[in-house]
Amino acid sequence: MAIQPPSTTPLTFPPTHFAKLAPRSYLRAHLSSSSSRRPSGRLPSESRQQSINTGSLTHCYGSAVVRTGDTAVVCGIRGEILNADDVVDYKPATTVEALTERYGGDSTRLDAVEDENQRNKARKADAEELAELNLLVPNVELSTGCSPNYLPGGPPSEEAQSLSHRILSLLHTSHLLSMDGLRIWYHPPSSTSTKNQPPPAEALPAENTSMSLDDPKSYPDEDTTEMEESQLPKVKAYWTLHITLLVLSLSGPPFSTLWTALIAAIRNTRLPRARWDADLNSVLCSPSISEARSLRMNGLPMAMSFGVFEAERDGTGLVSASTQTGMEQRRNWVLTDMDGFEANCCDEEVTIAVRNFDSGRSKKRKAIEVLGIEKGGGGIVGRNEMRELADLASSRLGEWTELIEGS
Repeated sequence: MAIQPPSTTPLTFPPTHFAKLAPRSYLRAHLSSSSSRRPSGRLPSESRQQSINTGSLTHCYGSAVVRTGDTAVVCGIRGEILNADDVVDYKPATTVEALTERYGGDSTRLDAVEDENQRNKARKADAEELAELNLLVPNVELSTGCSPNYLPGGPPSEEAQSLSHRILSLLHTSHLLSMDGLRIWYHPPSSTSTKNQPPPAEALPAENTSMSLDDPKSYPDEDTTEMEESQLPKVKAYWTLHITLLVLSLSGPPFSTLWTALIAAIRNTRLPRARWDADLNSVLCSPSISEARSLRMNGLPMAMSFGVFEAERDGTGLVSASTQTGMEQRRNWVLTDMDGFEANCCDEEVTIAVRNFDSGRSKKRKAIEVLGIEKGGGGIVGRNEMRELADLASSRLGEWTELIEGS
């Protein structure tokens, strides 16, 4: 009986096995192909598809659910009252005089300031007050099951705390919210009922009546100024926004998705009409939904993450000229909006926050304002390469803004 020769059929594996055995070679093979597409089918400059749903949580003042590829984040915003008298070690601007000095003229609101320089100074003062009072409290939670790296029952991870701090820093540096919508005023009855009204006739002296300086009734007493100040409106409390960001599913760097969920939730937020009651010495909120008001935002800043995949660690630059070493071609690729597999292969990560900037009061003249740049790992991205990444983020800003405004 003849012995059959061994089979020469080559041993094959599905692509997922190659991705686990040699992830860098697997990614490089895709990027080096003629189509230069990633394993997910996207081009290097192409972002993952994103969807936004707002108002999903009924017990929050504002909420949003954002899904970017396999990353899903839910954001809920709740408001709490901070009494101005409870603030220690800091003196906020609570009087009409202090606010008009900050905003200039007779204005007590930032949106009424016409002068560009004065508005920038007032915006910085508002941002400082916002930070000193801690009126924005973001908290990122990486839920159990969002990734195999996070086990139940443990304390908040270092990544969650780092993400919370990054969110808070960008909230302050972008001047996203002004103090106008967070102040709760007290209007004394006389400040609204008798404001801009002439005094009664019996209070005016007769035309030919002589007035004696010795008569205390003929001129204001010493407490008149204090009484007049007590009749002016005054800020008695503030809204504190507690922003909870829960990551339901994690695939790749989550910061851009977290920021998108936060922006969408703030746009969806409606704070109830609040007033200070002098008799109860507390804040009363109106239950009427029609009286609730939205928050005023300073533009729509966007955050976008990039990864740099260095096929050969030769430090030839971000998009270096092709060089041949035998049959080997060396090149570095910039991957926009990395997924989990790509993030593990990339050596360098950059996050850029940008916003449309109005030049003056004209809406026709707009430019791109870079709000912040974060970079970690690697040494390929330099000043010139950073400009390229800023241009990539700016090109995505218009599409992202339409997505936010349409949610």
